[in-house]
Amino acid sequence: MFLHIGNKNHIMPCRMESTQSLRVQRLTRWSVVIAVLISLAAWMYIAPPGLMGKLDAIGYAVCHRLDSHSLHIGGLQMPLCARCTGEFNAAAIALVFQAVVSPKRSKLPTRGMAAVLIGLFLAFAIDGSNSYLALLKAMGPGTFAAIPTLYTANSVTRVLTGSGMGLVLASVLYPMYNQSVWQAPDPELALDWRKLALLIGILLLMDFGIITESPVVLYPVALLSALGVLALLTIVFSIVWIMIMRQDNAFVSAGQLWLPTAAGVTLAFVMILGIDLFRLSLTHTWGGFPGLKG
Repeated sequence: MFLHIGNKNHIMPCRMESTQSLRVQRLTRWSVVIAVLISLAAWMYIAPPGLMGKLDAIGYAVCHRLDSHSLHIGGLQMPLCARCTGEFNAAAIALVFQAVVSPKRSKLPTRGMAAVLIGLFLAFAIDGSNSYLALLKAMGPGTFAAIPTLYTANSVTRVLTGSGMGLVLASVLYPMYNQSVWQAPDPELALDWRKLALLIGILLLMDFGIITESPVVLYPVALLSALGVLALLTIVFSIVWIMIMRQDNAFVSAGQLWLPTAAGVTLAFVMILGIDLFRLSLTHTWGGFPGLKG
């Protein structure tokens, strides 16, 4: 009799804790869904009309969008400058490539591959710094005339070095994401030498297409580069959400990732919305920063 009562008393708190846990989970899920809808609706409301206008609003949050440093579809400026177009287009392609050929693979690049990636990062930094110094000289010839520049940056160098940086970001973030989410991540390299060479070849072909400024290429690239911005931000914020919720290595299938992914998308749009509103309040234009001409 006493044993039976003791078991019942032990079971009741467990059931109550389980019920409370389910309620918290449901509340969290609905809160994230509502937050996604609110942040997306608010951003859609303030963004310029039309698909290209929405893409511009994404680029506006991460790029200076100087007309002189950008590619054009006819007379229409791309959502991102040439360097950022190369960067985020390459990041989007590299993420999709790894997801297809290296699902759940979580090993970061080897030292040899890391040396290649560091070289690509340095090329990006040098070209960007050189371009920035040239911009300073153009803004104030008297004040900055003595600043040396290595060469005159152009769309070709910007797209190529930006593409290299996009590859660097994707090749590091993708295995880090797999390390964070999967209960049993694949310990193999996300990118071996053969896959890296193939990916670089794909990106070079895409870059040459971008440099031609053919509308057939630039229209899908405008969409893909903007999606690349969202993809990178979503990955970073999804990892942050997983760490905050203490769900590291808790997922078995892709279907279980909808909640951290939705949270990542929400935080990405909150960040984009905040930067868009702040920049718009300062400049009153969706174009490049007023007064800056390269």
